[in-house]
Amino acid sequence: MNRFADWMLAGPTRLRAVPPAPTVRGAAGAVSLARGHPSRMAGLPGLNSEHLLPVEWGGPGALWGRDAAMSIPTVSRSRDLICSAVGALPFQLWTVDYDADPPVEQRRPPAGWMGRPDPDRTRQWMLAWTTDDLLFNGAAYWQVIHRYAAPNDYPAAFRRIMPGELHVDSTTGRVTVNGTDVDARDVVEFLSPIDGLLANGWRAVSIALQLDDAADRFAGTELPSGVLEEQAGGEDLSATELAQLADTFTEARRSNTTAATNKYLRYREVQVDASAMQLVEGRTYQALELARLANVPPYLVGAPAGTGMTYQNAEQARGDLIDFGALPYIGCIEQTLGGPNVTPRGQFVRLDTNAWLRNPFTASSAPSPNDMEQAYNEPAEASA
Repeated sequence: MNRFADWMLAGPTRLRAVPPAPTVRGAAGAVSLARGHPSRMAGLPGLNSEHLLPVEWGGPGALWGRDAAMSIPTVSRSRDLICSAVGALPFQLWTVDYDADPPVEQRRPPAGWMGRPDPDRTRQWMLAWTTDDLLFNGAAYWQVIHRYAAPNDYPAAFRRIMPGELHVDSTTGRVTVNGTDVDARDVVEFLSPIDGLLANGWRAVSIALQLDDAADRFAGTELPSGVLEEQAGGEDLSATELAQLADTFTEARRSNTTAATNKYLRYREVQVDASAMQLVEGRTYQALELARLANVPPYLVGAPAGTGMTYQNAEQARGDLIDFGALPYIGCIEQTLGGPNVTPRGQFVRLDTNAWLRNPFTASSAPSPNDMEQAYNEPAEASA
């Protein structure tokens, strides 16, 4: 019985009670540290999608991981589109005056870390790989490596914690990164509003991998599939001898186009090919399924969109990518970094999507909110 069946028959005994998550005291206010972090491996159905402590888990009977999923062109394309879009967005710092009627938001000079959160990496790299963690695992982590002097004590620099590096002891609450103890308040947790692709995409990705394997086998076959049949009057061959005969015949066909058999053997071609197995149609449909899984408009990954929505121009395509694919991760990053453990109270962080959507070559385009910043920031009575 295979690993999947073994796991399914094992029942609920594999699930453990969930201990309470440790509470961390941040720079301003209490922050609940990560409910856990999945590893790069995919879990199978039946496992609670919540990221529970302890941090490391591969899922019972995990069959494939991120690298295998990324070997599928549709997944790779979806990931690259989403991560490159988020990675290109600059940080902005805003404040809001709730005493004004209506409340007034005002853009402020960015915090020192916003240009380069990790001093050793570009902002694009940091944001892209944080989004990658959210996309595949449903959670991402940064470690605070430098803080401003007291009394502010807010983070001044970060580094990305790669999947599998973080561990939270479910009993003691001890936090380690690569085996080194760290202060729990120095861990910034990003929790995606969407389950990670490795958790909820196991069926779609597994089917795509099997279809690719089948296509690979057909691509490596230089002659039609067939059967070597023993004829009456010949000596009965054992299973081992038959296997050796088939291997020898196949190897000979790779170097010679002409085959010869004696009267006791007959080669019969089997009428099974990629078209008969509908491999082309199956792989095309699975590309559409994977686009749905990644929440990317199918036309952006070359999947057939059918009679559904299509794009009209490049500007609309960029907007569709942000609206349908990247927006959940943008919101997650903004709200996490705008939390009281990272940003002073009364301030909040935004990723400037207008930097991605703005078309500098189209003068007739309506101005974006940031382009109208001056008028937007003025109180109502001043602009009347």
